[in-house]
Amino acid sequence: MSALKDKLKADLTASMKSRDEVRTRTIRMALAAVNVEEVSGKAARELSDEEIVKVLTKEAKKRREAAEAFSGAGRTEQAQAEVDEQAVLEEYLPAQLSDEELAALVEEAVTESGASGPQAMGQVMKVLTPKVAGRAEGGRVAQAVRSRLAG
Repeated sequence: MSALKDKLKADLTASMKSRDEVRTRTIRMALAAVNVEEVSGKAARELSDEEIVKVLTKEAKKRREAAEAFSGAGRTEQAQAEVDEQAVLEEYLPAQLSDEELAALVEEAVTESGASGPQAMGQVMKVLTPKVAGRAEGGRVAQAVRSRLAG
């Protein structure tokens, strides 16, 4: 079993003992999402830590979007619940890249791929995506590449 999944299970037990409802609910949801991913496809398999990080990133994004939707609809309690869950999930994710770090990686990828102009965005993304790997949201990375290639 992966180290991250072990940590999630241990933290679930600890949060249940301390009666931390938000943490318990969030970790249960995260483990359920991991289990669903493990049994999807033709054969059941163990997920690696990198794959679990991808699942948790997807879940955190869902929480962020739901919080925005709830707050836009004036449902502040539900929005706060989603924000709380997102905060718990982010504890298990790698630290996000700052704008400066992302810009440096984009510059490096542009140089490495020899890209120039917006039509070369795919080449840059192909080089950049493995380097970013869960440390920045895809839309944010694409925006940084787009602005760099535009001028």
